Amino acid sequence: MAGDDQSHLLPYARRSDFKVARATELSGRDRVFYRLLEIVPGVASWGFLIGLLLASIYASFFAAYFIIAFSIFWVLKTVFLSYHVRHNWKRLKHHMELDWQQLIERFQYDQFHHLVIFPFYEEPREVLEGALKGLLGSKYDHKKLIVVLAAEARAGAEQVSLARTLETEYASKFGHFLVTVHPADTVGEIAGKGSNTHHALHEVKKKVIDVHQIPHKDIITSIFDVDTVIYPDYFNCLMWHFMTAENPYKSAFQPVPLFANNLWEATALSRVMAMSSTFWQMIMQERPEKAATFSSHSVSFQALYEIGYGQANVVSEDSRIFWNLLVANNGNFEVVSLSYPIAMDATTAPTFWGTIKNIYKQHRRWTYGVENWCYIIYHFVKNKAIPLKKRWAIGLIQGEGYWSLATHPLVLFMLGWAPIFLGSREFHGTVLSFELPFMVRNLLILAMGGLVVSSIISLSLTPPRPDGHSRFRYVVMALQWVMVPITMVLFSAVPGLEAQTRLMFGAYMGFWVTPKRLKK
Repeated sequence: MAGDDQSHLLPYARRSDFKVARATELSGRDRVFYRLLEIVPGVASWGFLIGLLLASIYASFFAAYFIIAFSIFWVLKTVFLSYHVRHNWKRLKHHMELDWQQLIERFQYDQFHHLVIFPFYEEPREVLEGALKGLLGSKYDHKKLIVVLAAEARAGAEQVSLARTLETEYASKFGHFLVTVHPADTVGEIAGKGSNTHHALHEVKKKVIDVHQIPHKDIITSIFDVDTVIYPDYFNCLMWHFMTAENPYKSAFQPVPLFANNLWEATALSRVMAMSSTFWQMIMQERPEKAATFSSHSVSFQALYEIGYGQANVVSEDSRIFWNLLVANNGNFEVVSLSYPIAMDATTAPTFWGTIKNIYKQHRRWTYGVENWCYIIYHFVKNKAIPLKKRWAIGLIQGEGYWSLATHPLVLFMLGWAPIFLGSREFHGTVLSFELPFMVRNLLILAMGGLVVSSIISLSLTPPRPDGHSRFRYVVMALQWVMVPITMVLFSAVPGLEAQTRLMFGAYMGFWVTPKRLKK
């Protein structure tokens, strides 16, 4: 594919370093600069945490006042975040009640096709079939759907055979159906969703789009995790937002990932992490300045074609697609929030410790998205056509996001007590030393009041109780949110620090595939 004609690419997308993923792919000054960017996040996070510890020992009064101010800041931030969750929840519920099929009748959209790509690895038949049945349950012309099951050769012949079997059973129900097989051990690629999707986009263009001469501008591409089950009105809702967007061909469309497919079977820990991830994406829907594509999302095929499709050499491929598009379009690309859900799986495992391990690995992969900060800063320096104000705003906002993710939970629930244990003898003889733990405790209790909002909203988004589950489970689901202080440290700060430390030392990560559902 390296020899493909590049005349269709946007000018900036033709650069040899456009899809750089790590410093080792560059040379000379560019390599040094990119390597420096990889070091910055880890140094910023570890420097802040170590600095606070040292301040607790050698500048105890300063550390104590800082921790009090930080706790007050978190109370205010909790109010701010709770407001955004509540606002998006109301919009989400409203959008789910609308008749989107009726709303799009005023548009001429019969020429549009929806290309839906499901990259998969070793997932069982029930997961793939659930995704396909979700498409068939949509209130949209199924003959306008181009469905791609993107298998991995490294998963073995059994998985490829499964895809072929599903093709035989379901192909006639859709407009077009294609099975692609991503080759194993391709030089320059990281085995994972990104490289598989990149290969699938090339294949579907060659074998379906070109053969049937479907205009690229008439194709909306949805790249879905394989456990994605769409709600009936998803394509209608997507179509409405596409037709009403200010510039639909310069926009990515992001639904709300609702990790609820297996919520009743999941453990309390899995449920808290699943709904916390959903809430975070709901907050992002309300903050366009921080938005990027995540997990399952949609975008015009034309836009992907103009940047050479996806990127095959990164871990955080879902958001990298957006940053590729933003950089190549000189900053003229945005995320349009749908405030409409898609159902996905909560992370589980057959055992409790297995569940902890899987959740940790998944969040380590997500927090490794800090690699995107290096990418955007590198290209913000190179691409002067992007407005300077926008470059500064995005760079600072994204950088602060990864930094706070890895540091704030530790300060709140662990280092906040450091002056009490490490402070000087002079500090321990003051009223401040005596009052500090009570002030911090009370402020944290106040901040945790936002968990009440989380509990109420999570119950409203929980699927109906299936047979065989006690009503008492609702009580457990309400009370499970007391685990949030622990989950913030174990599954946010710790994996975030590990991801940044790996990047800092050049110990680059590969793509870890999250196991989908329990195999019975």
